Amino acid sequence: MTLQDSDFTFVIGMIRQRSSIDLQPGKEYLVESRLAPVARKFGDKDVAALVHRLRRNDREACDAVVDALTTNETSWFRDVHPFDAFTRLMLPEVKKFGGPTVNVWSAASSSGQEAYSLALLLLDWLPVNPGRTAKIHGTDISPTMVARATAGKYSQLEINRGMPVKYMVKYFDQVGRDWIVKPEVRAMTSFRQGNLAQPPVGLPQMDIVFLRNVLIYFDLPTKRQVLANVRKVLRPGGFLVLGGAESTITLDTNFTRVETEKVVIFRNGGGT
Repeated sequence: MTLQDSDFTFVIGMIRQRSSIDLQPGKEYLVESRLAPVARKFGDKDVAALVHRLRRNDREACDAVVDALTTNETSWFRDVHPFDAFTRLMLPEVKKFGGPTVNVWSAASSSGQEAYSLALLLLDWLPVNPGRTAKIHGTDISPTMVARATAGKYSQLEINRGMPVKYMVKYFDQVGRDWIVKPEVRAMTSFRQGNLAQPPVGLPQMDIVFLRNVLIYFDLPTKRQVLANVRKVLRPGGFLVLGGAESTITLDTNFTRVETEKVVIFRNGGGT
């Protein structure tokens, strides 16, 4: 270990300020292992030298460090059950109370797999619901991830992580060893940089919000702020999908818990 306590304290403070992610003591090894490649990228001899660069407020280095310390674990139709509930439960309800356009927010959209998975399900749904249109709005703290999601280009290894063959053949073009999302899918999606701890800007009223496996990285006040920000754009009666270990209980009583067989989701409006 070359990361001194003072350097670790500085890094976690910078990360908290820029992304609201709460890194606790005990994560020193994780921080150093993630930052070592960043140090090499900038020609610094070690992580301590990189931290010295950060202290000089090198913006490019700060962005790279936020990227490195942001968890971007994702796959197509990850965990399956929330996507089943999206088609089976949420979309029929949205059809009852929503407008002609179904708006879905993929918060913390990473490299785009969640957003595009939802788009593929909507492409199945729209033909049997004439007069409806749909838009997936992806946001992520990382400009690198936003650029990747917008490009819609994935390696064979990435495609193999959960993409059904029927969708791969129908909605992707193979270019060399990569697979590129077809224009009709990309037309349904948009991606932009956004910090969930700050009020959302430029988003329309949402019918459904996917905010999965994100709250676990925030401290208690930030969790409450994030949920309050979600409510600012989530239609009354709209759905919030969290990760399996997450809940709005004790955080925001404006959400009502909705029980299904395989997944717990929440609805905006009343209840505890």
